[in-house]
Amino acid sequence: MRIQLSPDGPLDVPQTLARYRIWGEDPSNRLGAGVFRRVLALDGKLHGYAVRWAGPPDDARIMISVPGSRSTRVAEAVSGEVGRLLFLDADVLGFYRAAKSDAVLQGLIAPFYGMRPTLAPTPFEMLVGAVTAQQVNLAFAVTTRGRLVRRFGRPVQVEGERLYAFPAPETLAKAKVRDLRRMQFSTRKAEYIIGLARLVARGELDFGRLATCPNEQVIAELTRIRGFGRWTAEWFLARALGRGDVCPAGDLAVRKCFAQFYGRGRALSERAIRRRAAGWGPHQNLAIHYLLAGLRQLRAKAGGGA
Repeated sequence: MRIQLSPDGPLDVPQTLARYRIWGEDPSNRLGAGVFRRVLALDGKLHGYAVRWAGPPDDARIMISVPGSRSTRVAEAVSGEVGRLLFLDADVLGFYRAAKSDAVLQGLIAPFYGMRPTLAPTPFEMLVGAVTAQQVNLAFAVTTRGRLVRRFGRPVQVEGERLYAFPAPETLAKAKVRDLRRMQFSTRKAEYIIGLARLVARGELDFGRLATCPNEQVIAELTRIRGFGRWTAEWFLARALGRGDVCPAGDLAVRKCFAQFYGRGRALSERAIRRRAAGWGPHQNLAIHYLLAGLRQLRAKAGGGA
């Protein structure tokens, strides 16, 4: 089965999907030369698919192949997941118009034209990833997450390449802390991941309902879960729900962005960061991701890496 999508507004697919390569290999999200592969779980079955693209950002075309399937339901589910991965609902042109009043953001439009922040394929996957990234560098986080996926995810061949479906909550709910400790998760992180999986598996954490709640209610509910603070909850709003009016001001990388671009190298308080970001209104999510990309670019030019 083949599906084609046409985004509304500019889309640079390689820059948008770059996060799946910057910090290391992700066995559940494989980005190669001109192709991205992943496995969709639907109704207890796994469906591998491949995404390719063509054209410049202003005329991008997305081609999806789902080998071995002709189901309309699968086509709709895969299209929806790819739409989230590429954040096709993002108001990129609106952000560019707003960015013209900010000298820093205006300077980032040309080098990152068409880049969109990827949304997490599923809320559960996003939160597990957030736990792995707590208080460690992102390269190590990707490594430990990869071990988790290979140990508990189901392998699938997609166009001859071996991928792993991200582990289901029901699977991780049965994991043992010692299993995750062997993968270099701390005891607390292992407990957080297993505890989260159990809440989801039992239906006590309903992501569908959470998606309908206002920002502060989402934050309040997530921060009641052991191991999840405001930093994680705000990234959940940005990267799982695609909310535009959110700024994870407590994130270390975000704070470094504001120090670099708005503080002349001096750190700004979370309050000051939120106050400045609030001026971007519904475009805060996009603005933050452009600032993060800009900081990585500066470090790469200086020889400091990502």
